[in-house]
Amino acid sequence: MKTHVLLILSLATITGFISCSKDNGGEEPDLTPKTLELTAMGPEVITYCNEFGVELFTKVAREENKNLMLSPLSASAALTMLLNGCEGDTYDQLKATLKYPESMTISEINEVYKSLVAQLLVVDPKVKLALANAIFYRQGFTVKNPFLSTMETDFNAEIAGLDFSLPSALTTINKWASDNTNGKIPKVLDVISSDAVMFIMNALYFKGDWSYQFDKSLTSDRPFYTDGSNSVDVSTMKGDIGSKVTYGTGYNAIELPYGCTNFTMVVIVPEGTLSEFKASFDAEKWNDITSAFDQTNDYGEVTVYMPKYKFSYEKYLNDQLQSMGMLDAFNSDLANLSGIADAPIFVSFVKQNTFVEVDEEGTEAAAVTTIGIELTSMPPQTREFVIDKPFVFAIRERTTNTLLFIGQVVNP
Repeated sequence: MKTHVLLILSLATITGFISCSKDNGGEEPDLTPKTLELTAMGPEVITYCNEFGVELFTKVAREENKNLMLSPLSASAALTMLLNGCEGDTYDQLKATLKYPESMTISEINEVYKSLVAQLLVVDPKVKLALANAIFYRQGFTVKNPFLSTMETDFNAEIAGLDFSLPSALTTINKWASDNTNGKIPKVLDVISSDAVMFIMNALYFKGDWSYQFDKSLTSDRPFYTDGSNSVDVSTMKGDIGSKVTYGTGYNAIELPYGCTNFTMVVIVPEGTLSEFKASFDAEKWNDITSAFDQTNDYGEVTVYMPKYKFSYEKYLNDQLQSMGMLDAFNSDLANLSGIADAPIFVSFVKQNTFVEVDEEGTEAAAVTTIGIELTSMPPQTREFVIDKPFVFAIRERTTNTLLFIGQVVNP
């Protein structure tokens, strides 16, 4: 069973624990997570949101053989904002893509989101979690007041009309992303399309110290096996860390807590290749892993070797979301975003920018989800020209305007 490296990422999401950090030389930290008070349908929604997140991750990860990270919470938050502006089949498809129960109303979905986020932001004073939403729309584009009211009330969104034709609009949007990710994602847009009328945005920032920190003096270069036989030397942390470990068919997994253990990192190490594991990884397997961790409250001491890492990632998610059922929203002929505006609009892109850094002290991670909405380009209007009376006609050479023939028709 290969135990050399530890990393397929997954920032433990909503159902994870939070932590009150202390390094190994001090007193034992209080690792009692605070209980979040969810709405009646909260647990069900979280389960389905996790299913959405795992499916989105696997669809992206199976296509790429490089470092990547997505934020299911950021993606679902931004897409839920969009859901509030959808109607008809567009609404039904997006709701199903997000895995929300068919019986739930949009008001109930908003209430779960609002309650959950409010508690996540304050559940552990030693973990910094920030979540921000924004609606930037083109000045002069009429957005329906009920939509803007919901964005402000239920999502606490910053709302601003900008002159998209000016460079300052691009600066404002990118600065918002940077400000709400502690500068870790300084830019999300390079240009603003001439057809763009709105950007729906979510920013998520996380910074947490390990409950049991790694001793920096023990960090050293160790081999990291990139494909089973070839290896590279990477800076690898070592520590006797309070952790939970579980083993399943084809994988080993460890859970490392932050602060007071509401938030944790789960690391899954395949026994075979990563590609083989991703082929069978799904929400059910994710639930098996986290359920195994949840069966005990104790974090036993484990000697952990874990590489330090830091990277940024950007991904357009149109293809993956369409394969999950979000079809009409991307189709300029079929999109029904009439809850946002009466104008013919559609979703031009959904993209995510992410950043993560893991070291001896803890983890810093950020994500910005951006949904671009454009005005449907109208086909050229056919102008009528009615010839229903006597007329003159001519034939000419256009570049020199040489008149070849000229005449009239009085009675065809």
